[in-house]
Amino acid sequence: MSAPAVVRRPAQPVAPKTASPRRLQPVTAPATRRKPKLAYALVAFAGALLIGGVQIALSLAITQDSFTLAGLSSQQRELDLQASALQEELLGLSSPQELATDAAALGMVVAGSPSYLRLSDGAVFGTGAGADWTSTVDPNGAGAVSNALITPPPAAEEAAADGDAAAPTSGQDLPPAITDGLPSPTTH
Repeated sequence: MSAPAVVRRPAQPVAPKTASPRRLQPVTAPATRRKPKLAYALVAFAGALLIGGVQIALSLAITQDSFTLAGLSSQQRELDLQASALQEELLGLSSPQELATDAAALGMVVAGSPSYLRLSDGAVFGTGAGADWTSTVDPNGAGAVSNALITPPPAAEEAAADGDAAAPTSGQDLPPAITDGLPSPTTH
């Protein structure tokens, strides 16, 4: 009958094997491990502690500086407010109305017409007479315009008249004080 089919594989070239010499040697006694020195471990541990301590100290210094800076900032704000209040008070005191009031309190009067003195020969031009004892300007009279910078607020006058140390109440309607928790609206 028929013969079974044989599959042939292509032949691959085979490289010749070269025998390599084996390098086997007998085992000698294992090398002894050196003990780690305690000094190196202590230096490493001390270095880590030093780094941690420096970090904590720097953190505390920065935190302290921020508190100092916040305190100085609030102090600067208070000083700015005081300077602004003093500047406003200075503006009020140097107003013409206040100067005229102070001059009238000292007995100064406004002269009617001006007089001039010529320095070359000492001649006086103008009326040459002194002012009479009545002033032509009344800074507190009926025609005076009120100055908010020099007029104290009415609440301060009342507190000064009463001699009370209690804070004066302003005309604002304040909400009621909360005594029993937060207020809630009543609903139906």
